[in-house]
Amino acid sequence: MSSTSDDVYLAQAIRLATENVAMDGGPFGAVVVTAEGAVFEGVNRVTANNDPTAHAEVTAIRNACAALGTFDLSGAVLYTSCEPCPMCLASSLWARVERVVFAADRHDAASAGFDDAAFYEYFETPLEQRSMQVTQQTVDGTPALTPFNAWTAAATRINY
Repeated sequence: MSSTSDDVYLAQAIRLATENVAMDGGPFGAVVVTAEGAVFEGVNRVTANNDPTAHAEVTAIRNACAALGTFDLSGAVLYTSCEPCPMCLASSLWARVERVVFAADRHDAASAGFDDAAFYEYFETPLEQRSMQVTQQTVDGTPALTPFNAWTAAATRINY
């Protein structure tokens, strides 16, 4: 069930996505609305900026966090013109976004040439069969836990 504000912000995300196409960006737009009602926008700038992480959702989260001086968007809602890819969904989780509302789904995106299926399937594939291998390795003389030990001992750390 959608609320009036859901409709307004989702329409804003769709408008941003459509306008971004004319500005050499991808057809994706996003809006973060904080629990206090502050609004932050983001658009896809992957090809425009040669940045594979510059998805609309990530950009909106970055804009919100930078403006608010925090990495914690607890209580915020992310409105996006399309279903978030795994990276954007993970970014939303790391930012503590409370809820995500999207318009088009991953199948709609695939029909326009943005097929994220390989990314969803990657995490479902057994480790040894994944297209990109990720392996753990030890380094002689350098304990792997050194950075974590330094973190744990740091009096100035900010837990996240």
